[in-house]
Amino acid sequence: MSLNRLLRAPLLVALITLAGLAGLHSPAFAQAASEPAAAASAAPAPAPMAPVVAKESVDNPYGLSALWSQGDFVARGTLIILVIMSMGSWYIIFTKVFEQSKLMKSAKAAEAGFWTAGSIKAGAATLDESSAFRFIADSGVKASEHHEGTLVETIDLNTWVSMSVQRAIDTIQARSQDGMAFLATVGSTAPFVGLFGTVWGIYHALTAIGISGQASIDKVAGPVGEALIMTAFGLFVAVPAVMGYNWLLRRNKGVMDKVRTFGADVHSVLVAGKR
Repeated sequence: MSLNRLLRAPLLVALITLAGLAGLHSPAFAQAASEPAAAASAAPAPAPMAPVVAKESVDNPYGLSALWSQGDFVARGTLIILVIMSMGSWYIIFTKVFEQSKLMKSAKAAEAGFWTAGSIKAGAATLDESSAFRFIADSGVKASEHHEGTLVETIDLNTWVSMSVQRAIDTIQARSQDGMAFLATVGSTAPFVGLFGTVWGIYHALTAIGISGQASIDKVAGPVGEALIMTAFGLFVAVPAVMGYNWLLRRNKGVMDKVRTFGADVHSVLVAGKR
């Protein structure tokens, strides 16, 4: 009996092992094993990257370059005139600002060092040779020292010195007005020059449309838009000229007030001996 039990024990162990191996291949186990693979296959695939499209630059067929290349000699001449007006206006504006700043600096130097000198001649020597205030002082000194001659002696010293100083002031004022007439001319005529270019451009555009017999929007809007550039350019030239003219005129008034005051003081010292 004991021998049979000993023989049956290994047999039972083998049967149990075979049963376990068969369970691994059962449908339930196969389904459990296939679930991770199905989940992995069901994951969404990454979206493909959108292709980068390069932006193409489109040339404007109705711009300023097209107006220059397609315009006749009248249109080009009008543009050249407006460019010259603009360049001349800006040159005068910058030049006059520099001259006025220099004159204001000379006024401060005259106020600081001229009247502390012992005489008009000594005070004039302290000023720069190109200074307008030295020009006034030298004119007054020269008039007071050379009050002689048959005709000059008929004029009293007061009037003679006053006339000499006033001539010097008038010369400085005339110099300060240089270029102002050009700014006024540009400010008043540049819009009409641009308008002339616009009228000329529209005339040729309508003529070309009438010859071609096509009155679509692209045939009308393009040439007319090109012609309107002339008017815009004329206003672009005129507005800075008018503003610069008014600004420089106001600055000139302030500078000339200082010049006239200095001339009156010089006249008083030369004639009455005191400021």
